[in-house]
Parts: sequence; structure tokens; C-alpha cells
Amino acid sequence: MPALASAAREKLQDLTDTCRKRVLMESHRGGDAIVMRGGRRLVSFSCNDYLGLSQHAAVKAAAMAAVEKYGAGAGASRLVTGNHPLYAELETNLAAWKGTQAALVFGSGYLANIGVIPAFTGKGDLLLADKLVHACLIDGAQLSGAKLIRFRHNDVGDCQRLLAAQRPQHRHCLIVTDEVYSMDGDQAPLAELSALAKAHDAWLMADGAHSFAAAHAPVDVYTGTLSKALGSYGGYVAASRDVIDYLATGARSFMFSTGLPPAAIAAASAALAIVRSDAGLVARPLAKARLFTGALGLPPAQSAIVPLVIGEEKRAVKAAQALEQEGYLVTAIRPPTVPLGASRLRFAFCAQHGEEDILALARIVKREGWV
Repeated sequence: MPALASAAREKLQDLTDTCRKRVLMESHRGGDAIVMRGGRRLVSFSCNDYLGLSQHAAVKAAAMAAVEKYGAGAGASRLVTGNHPLYAELETNLAAWKGTQAALVFGSGYLANIGVIPAFTGKGDLLLADKLVHACLIDGAQLSGAKLIRFRHNDVGDCQRLLAAQRPQHRHCLIVTDEVYSMDGDQAPLAELSALAKAHDAWLMADGAHSFAAAHAPVDVYTGTLSKALGSYGGYVAASRDVIDYLATGARSFMFSTGLPPAAIAAASAALAIVRSDAGLVARPLAKARLFTGALGLPPAQSAIVPLVIGEEKRAVKAAQALEQEGYLVTAIRPPTVPLGASRLRFAFCAQHGEEDILALARIVKREGWV
């Protein structure tokens, strides 16, 4: 066996032994949170299509019309030939939604985050990141070469302590946080972190990938995705005009990536228009999540995400398999996505979930003793 294949086989065996190997499962997503997998109809509580907009008729129609008018692909990076006319409308509306002067669309939320951080920080600078920020923010921090220190999760006091001790020795300082934490479902104290950043001559960057509300706290750089609540694909940065203008030529993940397909841009624009006009739709995922936490006697959900920590990887996988047997798709989240010993079931609620399914799911969770 070739040496590389042998090394891969050893690594795969290690993942299998620790119950951390992932397998791609062919799945057909339909409307109303339904997934067909292995010939079975499952109600999915694992999808980040929180508002169901990937299946919305107007969103699909916009994507199809864009293909007819502009073709299937962008052809090159946006700075070469890929900046088709659909970007201007989307970026203008993203900026208005987030209350910033401008916005810039990237190939994905991951590319946005690994592009922004190295564009504004480097050797001699300080990065303070919440302990639970998404992996792409840590990757961006490591690419930058700046000094990275993690503060305790959602602990403003710990962040303040680190600022007081470390900020004077560094040229620039960037504080990095998620807005909604994807594996825990809780929200960051953005207002407090923003005030702290200003007091210490630091910048605040927030990743809103799992949020679909208009901005409610001042941040210097706001990143997000078009692939979750907006039902399409891509990422974006919202900030001041100067920041956005610089990123267009200073963020390597923007400069050296092909532009998005026209269909993705058109779909995101149509979805954003729905989000900005339909407050009732936007409110439903949180209401559904709170129906679930209420039925289980848990604290009210802070977002559309509710985790149930199981512990060991094998137990989490068995729990997910038990739910699948009952007709529910709830993925077991294991290391390295979450810390060792904190494997969990992650329930993601969407606007289309029926109350009967939510309450039935809660009854199963109670019966199995997972709360």
C-alpha cells in the first residue's frame, strides 16, 4: 500500500476507534424540514436552513432567472471578471440590514473570516477570542501571526482582565466573538464587549452565521453567511466603507477566490428581501425552540439552537441513532467540533417545524433520560 494511503488508513482507524469518523450520507431535502435518507422519511432537526428559504418559491425563481440571464458560473475572481451586476443590490441591502456603510460578499462565511482577520492584524498585534468561537475564526487568527489569547466563554470580566494586562504591549487589538454560538445556542454579550473594546482602543469582530436578526449592537466588523437562514450560499462582511474598500484588495481569500455563481447571489437577494419584510417568519425558529425547552423544563432557548450534552461520543451516536429510528434526524456532534467529553445532540429549529413533532421529540428525550 502506498505510504500516504497507509497513513490515511491509520488515521481513519483511529477515528473509528474513538467514534469520531464522519460518513457522508446521501440525503434529499424537501420542504417542511423533511429529509429522505436511505429510503426513509425523517423530520430533520439538524439543518441550519432556519427559515426554510432554500425551498421558498421566490428564492428558487430568482436563482433560475439568474442562470438564464447570467449563466451558471462567475468565470473568475470578482476582481477579474466575476463581479456581475447582482452583487451591488445584495451588498447594499446587506449593509442596510446590518446598519453599516457597506458590505462585501465572499465565497463563504469561512472565507470571509479567514480573510478579515489577517487583513487587519499581524505580528505585533493582539487577538482576544472567546473560548468557543467557530473554527474558522481561530484559523484566521493563526493565519494572521498575531498573538492569540482565548478568554472564558461569554466572560466580559475575563476579557477585560486580559485587555488590561496585554493591550499596552501590542500595536492593534481585535476582539473576536460569535453572535450566536453554533454548538451551544447562547448569545454573546455584544453590547458589553463593544463598550470594552472602545475603552481599550480595540476593535470588535462578530460572526453572525447563526443569527438572522438585524444588528442590535455596534461592532467594527460583522461577518455572516448566506448559506443558513438566507438559504443560498456564500458569506459577507459588513463594516465601514473604508474597511470594505480595503478588504476588496487586502483579503487574500477574497482576491484569490472565484466569484459566486449568479444563482447564489440572486437567491440570497430574494431571501434577504423576505427576511427584512416578514418579522413573523423570522420570529418562528426561536418560538419553536422555546416550545421544546419549555416542554423539557429547560431554561428558555436563546436562539434556534438547543444542545443536549450527552458526554461520551458513543453515547451521543447511539442517542442520534435512537432518534432516527423514531423518525427524527438529529446529528450527534462530537470532538473536535466540541470539547472532549461534551458530545451532544444539537437540535436546530426552523420556521417549518410542526408543534406536534417538537412535542413528540421532547417526549422521546424525556423517556430516554437525556435531560
